[in-house]
Amino acid sequence: MDHNIQTIEENFELLDNWEDRYRYLIELGSYLASMPSEAYSSDYKISGCQSQVWLYPQLKPEPHGTQSLNFLGDSDAHIVKGLLYIILTFYNGKTIHEALNANIDPLLQRLDLAAHLSQQRTGGVKAIIKHIKNYIATKGIVE
Repeated sequence: MDHNIQTIEENFELLDNWEDRYRYLIELGSYLASMPSEAYSSDYKISGCQSQVWLYPQLKPEPHGTQSLNFLGDSDAHIVKGLLYIILTFYNGKTIHEALNANIDPLLQRLDLAAHLSQQRTGGVKAIIKHIKNYIATKGIVE
């Protein structure tokens, strides 16, 4: 089941407490697409996360010579998988140019994640986003 950012935000608003929101995060994580076995190498492992996290970047050709992003991701922690789902839903499908100009911070603020995640998880979210932005920045030079 695919969720878009608007649906995720609406569902967060419908949930009255953070226990339900944590359950929803875990549910979202179950929708992550499977990654190929080679994606679980140290080349794709994100440092700075308390749990193990892998991001496997792919670029898809689009009309007019552009490329869109499609990251696959996985983690050994259920809540982190849900956070990955939100982050990847935000970035996937954007062109390099769109992603370079995209700011995920307002979305994370609206979801109020920082106030309800441990400091280690918040640091992990920042590390994932930094990794994605670094990847986008290096690919943006090429495009």
